Order: sequence, then structure tokens, then C-alpha cells
Amino acid sequence: MRWPGLLFPLIFGALPAAAEEAVDCREFVFENTPYTLCRVDAAAQDLRLFLYAEDGKPYAQFGRLDQALGAEEGRLAFAMNGGMYHPDRAPVGHYIEEGEELQRLITSEGPGNFGLLPNGVFCIREDRAEVIETSRYQAEAPDCRFATQSGPMLVIDGELHPRFLPDSDSRYIRNGVGSSADGREVIFAISKRPVTFHEFGRLYRDGLGIDQALFLDGNISRLYAPALNRADIGRPMGPILGVVVPKTP
Repeated sequence: MRWPGLLFPLIFGALPAAAEEAVDCREFVFENTPYTLCRVDAAAQDLRLFLYAEDGKPYAQFGRLDQALGAEEGRLAFAMNGGMYHPDRAPVGHYIEEGEELQRLITSEGPGNFGLLPNGVFCIREDRAEVIETSRYQAEAPDCRFATQSGPMLVIDGELHPRFLPDSDSRYIRNGVGSSADGREVIFAISKRPVTFHEFGRLYRDGLGIDQALFLDGNISRLYAPALNRADIGRPMGPILGVVVPKTP
């Protein structure tokens, strides 16, 4: 069943006035499956991508990133693994950090989930952030301050990825990101138990009413949400998506 319009404002309520409160994380059950959702106001929050620390090595863990930020800027208010990566933690697909392209856009079909076209790019710009299908991203060439390419797309223009199977038995803990039409609101989701791609796509399309959503990864999916007393640990990560809250005077 396709629910018209955006449903997550009904789930989360109005956008908060204070920037620090704009990362709203909560538990949500859809089709008897529990998820954790985190909403970010892209117009109010400092949403970024992180990969390499000052020593040239990947941050790899939320704790190391939070510690590095605390020494210079503030604190990490939210974070999630932000796209697929090679064994050396370098991104598999297109990656931009602070306007610098570290990996080109990959447009060809390939092995694994990343190459299950159509895939997409999560692009963070001034006052907005959005999921963009790769061929559209290539055609439009948006000016992204940060960008990470992953795949497959979960929802494209309100439709599930055409290769998702309703009766699939491939289940993993999965995480992803979806964006509102105006790019202001971003919803990050992580399942609390293994789900199929079809189930995860339905969460965004039918449970949240989001028309553009991107799979970030499975199996290694992790979340940092201090508001929920959650700081997942595990294998070293590549790109990390995070929200930085400045130091208070």
C-alpha cells in the first residue's frame, strides 16, 4: 500500500526550533519489525562526512571521531556508517569531503549490492541534503559539499528498486538514508533485526512516505545516538556520516 505524502512529520512532529534538538532519534515499528530512526534537519544541523583523521588513517570507529572533534570543534551528536568501502576503508564509490572529490562517480553495473543498479548518491549541500539516483546525479552535477555513493537505491521516485524480491531470504541488519522532496529533512534508519531489501524499502516508501531512499550497508551497519545511549562498536568502518554540535561557551 502506497501512503501519499510524507508520513515522518506525523511520526516525529514539527521540526524543533533549537539546532541541537534537530537530531531526533526514536524507535519505530513497521510491519512488526523494529527500527531505529534518526531525523536530521539539514537546514539547521552541521551534517558531514568523515573518513580520514589528521594522521591520514581512517577514523574507523565512532569513538575516535568523537574524540577528535571534541579536541577541536565540539561533539558528535549522531553518526552512522556512510557507504561501502574497500578493505583499506577507501570508499567504493563517489566520495566528496569538504568539496574535494576523493573518488569519482561509478556509473557501471558491477558485483555486489553496490553494483545493483540503479544505485545513488547522498549529497549534502548548503541548507539541504538529498538522495539522488546516480544517472540523475551525473546529469545534474550538483555542487555537493559532501557526497557518498552507495547502492542499491531503496526507493526511486516513490517506487521500490525493480530487482527487489518480495520472497527473498537474504536478511541482514541494514541501514539507509532517505530525504524529503525539499531536501530539508533527512531520515536515517537502521533495522534492529535482519530484514530483506524489499522489507527495508517498504519501510521508507510505505512506512515513512519517502520517495527517494538509499541503502548504505548491511551486516556492518552501526549507529551512534547519544540520546538513546547507543554507541555501536564493531569492525573498522570507512566513511562516517555525522552531525557535529559546536562547543558551548
